[in-house]
Amino acid sequence: MPLLPRMLLAFTASVLAAGPLLAQQPKPPLTALKAARLFDGKSEALVQNAVVLVEGQKITAVGSNLAIPSGATVIDLGDATLAPGFIDAHTHLTGEISDDVKQDFIDRFRRQIPEQALFAASYAKKVLEAGFTTVRDVGSSDFVDVSLRNAIARGLVPGPRMQVSVHSIGATGGHCDETGLRYNATGRETDYTDGVANGPDGLREAVRFQVKYGADVIKTCASGGVLSLSDEVDTPQLTLDEMTALVDEAHRLRKKVSAHAHGDRAAREAVQAGVDSIEHGSFLTDETLALMKSKGTYLVATLLAGEYTGGKADKFPPEIAAKARAALAARSDMFRRALKMGVKIGFGTDSAVSPHGINGQEFALMTGLGMSPIAALRAATSGDAELLGIAGQVGTLEVGKIADVIAMPGNPMADIKVTEKVFFVMKEGKVFKQLPQGKS
Repeated sequence: MPLLPRMLLAFTASVLAAGPLLAQQPKPPLTALKAARLFDGKSEALVQNAVVLVEGQKITAVGSNLAIPSGATVIDLGDATLAPGFIDAHTHLTGEISDDVKQDFIDRFRRQIPEQALFAASYAKKVLEAGFTTVRDVGSSDFVDVSLRNAIARGLVPGPRMQVSVHSIGATGGHCDETGLRYNATGRETDYTDGVANGPDGLREAVRFQVKYGADVIKTCASGGVLSLSDEVDTPQLTLDEMTALVDEAHRLRKKVSAHAHGDRAAREAVQAGVDSIEHGSFLTDETLALMKSKGTYLVATLLAGEYTGGKADKFPPEIAAKARAALAARSDMFRRALKMGVKIGFGTDSAVSPHGINGQEFALMTGLGMSPIAALRAATSGDAELLGIAGQVGTLEVGKIADVIAMPGNPMADIKVTEKVFFVMKEGKVFKQLPQGKS
């Protein structure tokens, strides 16, 4: 008999022989989570006397006063509120700024990439333990974000599930470029391999490069930004033709597009081009907000980032400080108008501008500007799951969903700041944090 058929017969025989053994594999562990109340990720009210049953990595039952099967491990969390694992749609887990801008600048040039990866792993652990089981990471360098995502997925380090964008994409001299340095200071000009491109064809090439090397989402800088030295915060940086080409190429490759845009014209053209979300949006007019409403474009306002940059502007170089104060002064009115007009609101912090692990502070900022507590919770769960395109897997506590479950003390409807005190974190059915209530 020829060699290949003999190999196939041997393989088939081995599979058949293993059949009884496979049938005897133990069932995945069954866990019952109990708490005084539960937010399911989508409803207008909390469920009382809540029980969530988890088998392996999946949720098998959710409800009030459910019977608990014999043999289940019971975790009674007491006077707490269960919720889906939170999602942060705007993070940068591979870095973190400090009050010392000059030292941050030096560290970027002195740290080896493996060392920065270790910092990134520590940041990811903090964010997970704050209750955020999924994040969208919108801009990194040296492929540290891709490596961190893969390491977390393989269980090598603890952290949230990640969607990554590799490099943010923008124009020469813009917010996504290395600006404020003398010519040739780094020995080379940035190009599409760093996310810097010009013209419709150049932007398409940059999108393809990011996807080639692991991007789940495309991030673009439509306008100037706060923490960059040589661009105005609200000026458009891509033409409409360029933005349209970028979005078309990303959507052709089935990737969503996140657009950094403080400025109104830049945001409006990005929305016209079909981006999926506007990040920051500090200076948006009613005209642009109305366009976002009609197209279903999400606003991810990153209020916490504005709080941090505006609050410590005196520690920044003058050119950055002025932009930080201007963006902070404009963002609150913009957010209130977006709420009133019914624009879809996503939850995102720009974590890295603020310290990693305090992501939950965004909730109080959102409710402080008029959002209801239940709507803010929806934004960070089912809303962000829809934005990220993963609503079939996470974002709600429902049968068949991945068992990402967190618990916070007390009742977030009475005190939204309990979202900052998450004391229990389960991701994919595995407990990553369980502390006595009152300790976080």
